[in-house]
Amino acid sequence: QVQLVESGGGLVQAGGSLSLSCAASGRTFSSYAMGWFRQAPGKEREFVAAISWNVGNTHYADSVKGRFTISRDTVKNTVYLQMNSLKPEDTAVYYCAAQRVLSFRSWYPGGQSQGDWSSWGQGTQVTVSS
Repeated sequence: QVQLVESGGGLVQAGGSLSLSCAASGRTFSSYAMGWFRQAPGKEREFVAAISWNVGNTHYADSVKGRFTISRDTVKNTVYLQMNSLKPEDTAVYYCAAQRVLSFRSWYPGGQSQGDWSSWGQGTQVTVSS
């Protein structure tokens, strides 16, 4: 069973940076895609970024391109989300997700919806003040 544990959320001023971590366990993740989603109050959970575990190919939502970077450490079994130039509209609970895929490239544009992912972490709050 896949277990995902997020950490690193907090309060930051607009324009600042924050780094989230997701510790993954329970599987060998070489055939997995790993992703980050976020959910603001009253809104649906939305896709932020995804990465293929074995090769490191990435996809980003247009709203975070150029500001956020997803990466993974295959030794530590950890996925990261580096968030720079944060805006108040980035305020949300951020969730880590995992999904076994045959091919990350052919799966895309799969992964854009929360229904495409089978394993989730508990979430970590990110608050950006103006």
